[in-house]
Amino acid sequence: MATGILSIAAGKHEYTRISDALGVLATAALVALAGLVMALALAKRNALWDLTDPDVTLRLFTFVAACAVLDSRLASSAAVMYVLGAVALSSWLALALLSARNMAKARPWRALRDRAHGAWELASVGTSGLAIVATQVDLHTPHHWGLWVAVPVWLVALCLYGLMTWLILWRAIAERAKELEPDSWILMGGLAIATLAGDNIHTLAASWLAPTVRVLTVTTWVAATLWIPALIYFGLQRINRRPGMLHFAGVWWAMVFPLGMYSAATAATAAELGQRSLSTVSLVFFWVALAAWVIVASAGLLRAVNNAAG
Repeated sequence: MATGILSIAAGKHEYTRISDALGVLATAALVALAGLVMALALAKRNALWDLTDPDVTLRLFTFVAACAVLDSRLASSAAVMYVLGAVALSSWLALALLSARNMAKARPWRALRDRAHGAWELASVGTSGLAIVATQVDLHTPHHWGLWVAVPVWLVALCLYGLMTWLILWRAIAERAKELEPDSWILMGGLAIATLAGDNIHTLAASWLAPTVRVLTVTTWVAATLWIPALIYFGLQRINRRPGMLHFAGVWWAMVFPLGMYSAATAATAAELGQRSLSTVSLVFFWVALAAWVIVASAGLLRAVNNAAG
């Protein structure tokens, strides 16, 4: 997911070779991970995860988002676009039903509040990704029904973002939290991908709908931007309190994706508003995201090599 959005962001800045290389890596990684999960499921002959746990089903929306991002990157191929879109849609439907059931069983609401964290925003991220998939149909095929699917799905994504953010902030206030987990960067990423979905919808929207879409899109971009200084502050607080957290952990990928998504969303917003200065902001965040990708990927490989040697 992080690699795919960096490929898209690189393409928006015409770094063709970087975009193509990251696109190949993202495609290979998705195929490899999907194959690994299927192999493990067949070997165990039972579910790999507890699908009655809302924390599990909400995290699994990562797969929906990954398919959606790759679908957008490879949309020039209609066959690939439709296959990835169908996988994203079917996965979203299954996970939405499971998550709704699991959250409905949690009583009282404090039970959900006490477990809520940044990764729960993946439900909103995956839903915005599905809206982007729908817009690709209109952008890359002769069919013109995608917009009417994208708009309600996008609004659902915004509602999910509001719900999850309320639970996360409620927990932070209740616990008087002075720091946030690394996956809290998805609070920004959820708004960034909603902005990208809104930009795509605005491109296709009729004259009576376009102004409303633009207002919502600019609002989500501004809100995503406002999250950045707060997330940096709480991140530094966490590092100060727990220096050991700088050691590699898989959760750090949850920071790379929002940075790349913010770059892509800002580039789209710059094009929509005709603001060159935003293109510069997008470029800066692209290089920051790419540097973070290199650091996290290198640390992960080094850890894997050390574990294998040990």
